Amino acid sequence: MRQTSNTPFPTVLITGGAGFLGQACARRFRVAGWRVVGLGHGRWTADEARAAGYDRWVNAGVTAEALEGLADLGQDLHAVAHCASNGSVPYSLEHPLDAYERTVGITAVLLDYLRRHAPQAMVLYPSSAAVYGAAPDRPLQESDPPNPVSPYGFHKVMVEQLLAAHAACFGQPAVAVRFFSIYGPGLRKQLLWDASGRLLSGESPQTFFGTGEETRDWIHVDDAAALILHLADRVKAKPTSQARLDLVNGASGKRVTVREVLKRLALALGSPAEIRFNGTVRAGDPRFYHAAVQRMHAAGWSPSITLEQGLADYALWARKAHLPAP
Repeated sequence: MRQTSNTPFPTVLITGGAGFLGQACARRFRVAGWRVVGLGHGRWTADEARAAGYDRWVNAGVTAEALEGLADLGQDLHAVAHCASNGSVPYSLEHPLDAYERTVGITAVLLDYLRRHAPQAMVLYPSSAAVYGAAPDRPLQESDPPNPVSPYGFHKVMVEQLLAAHAACFGQPAVAVRFFSIYGPGLRKQLLWDASGRLLSGESPQTFFGTGEETRDWIHVDDAAALILHLADRVKAKPTSQARLDLVNGASGKRVTVREVLKRLALALGSPAEIRFNGTVRAGDPRFYHAAVQRMHAAGWSPSITLEQGLADYALWARKAHLPAP
């Protein structure tokens, strides 16, 4: 049933709705009482879409045609969690033009649709610590100048600039959450996925890129989705007439070396494999990531899942996910 602008059940559109973060957001918003509309690549039945957290599902990319099919939302649309994006640094290095279109191009299309149909809707964008790029080994502040080292990072900066432009010129409110290392069950790429498969193989030693002293700041996907929901609820509760782009880091605020997180993962997996590093730094991999989280705390939110809890959760899932198909 279509909701009106006076309904106590606000509507959120989630792009990239079949993805890792998109599905986590759908679950969070649905439990919190929002009406959840999803746009993404997933040939789900109505029952499958509801099980994933969606009241309405559109199997399509972020295109002008697909968005025009949602024009009936109009003033009923309160927020957009724009999770659709290229999610790979290596892919951006190998296919920079396509990665640009999947990140910057689709955002321009989305913002033009919102400008015409839902200028009041808050855009919640999962940006990335990749905007900081090459940075010193200290907590990174939202006020630090961007210094990306990969097309992926540059594209995230471009999207933030687009959001700022539409806020200033068209009144479209937006928040860019600069997430650091998001992980959790369902993530089949990046360091923990690759490492868990290798650590479960029974082979030892296992040699990884880098020195092991690189630092990362981890946040569980359920906490990442909870932060996006919190920011949406906060704006809904206290709307402002002045549209702008707000920036906030999304992270634990805790500095952990790659060596330490792999040791903890091996322990959670029950793997005795020796962990080594080859000293080679891959293109696009910054040495240090550590978030300053004062703005996040000032917004009234903190993560609830510790790294120990999260790695245990991930290890339990990874054991099953890496099993060969029967």
